[in-house]
This record gives sequence, C-alpha cells and structure tokens, in this order.
Amino acid sequence: MSEFQKELSEDIVRDELEAAGARVRSRSGRNEHYGSPRDFSFEVRALFDNGLGLQVIARQFNYREAWEEKGRVNDLVDVSLLYQGQFSELPKGYEFFQGSEMEEEVDFPRFQQLIETVKGINPKLFVLQELTGDL
Repeated sequence: MSEFQKELSEDIVRDELEAAGARVRSRSGRNEHYGSPRDFSFEVRALFDNGLGLQVIARQFNYREAWEEKGRVNDLVDVSLLYQGQFSELPKGYEFFQGSEMEEEVDFPRFQQLIETVKGINPKLFVLQELTGDL
C-alpha cells in the first residue's frame, strides 16, 4: 500500500465515526473466499447527534501485488448522506453531496473531512432550504 493512502477497513471506518460521536453499525460482505456472494466488502452506517447519518460502502478490494496473496485492501469507499432516514443531498454551500447523495471513491483524508462536515451541520438548514426551494 502506498504511504500516501491509508487503508479504509471496516474497523477503521467504525473507529473514525465513533470517535466523532456517531452511533455506528456495520456488517461484512465479502470474505476471504472468491465464491462469496456479496458484491461489497463491508457496509457501515452511522448516525450523528444532529440526526444526519452516513452510509459507507466498500464495494471491492484493491490488490497491491500481482499474485493477490497479501496486500488486499480497501482504500476507497462510497459514502452516502442520510437525512431523516433517506438518502439526501446537503444544503447549498457545502463541498460535499451537491447534486448527488453519494460521494464515490472517497479516500481517508476526504472521509475525515466528510465526517467533520456532516457532524457539524445544523439540520434546520434543510428546513430553511426546503422553504426557499433551494433543496
């Protein structure tokens, strides 16, 4: 694995979200066997005190060496925003979730930025922008 990219394992994603104060649940998909039926490696859902949530899905492993014996990692994940239990975009003015409820191929530093952004949002912004027709 490159020294510039940190692995995003199920445990690391859970730990980052819990450290940010979220309630977290997760489940594994694929395991070490090629015949595993799931199309994702893991899924983590988190809910922050402000009522916003994140769903993190690692779709498949990346391999760091030719024979796939070791170095099997997830270094990119897809992150969706949840508002009132449904997929949502963020109100205007934020870097993330603009025009889409999913951020794809998120690396570790961007994942940390997403967490900080979402946990700090006042959910009243959603109501305000719904009233003005901006959301």
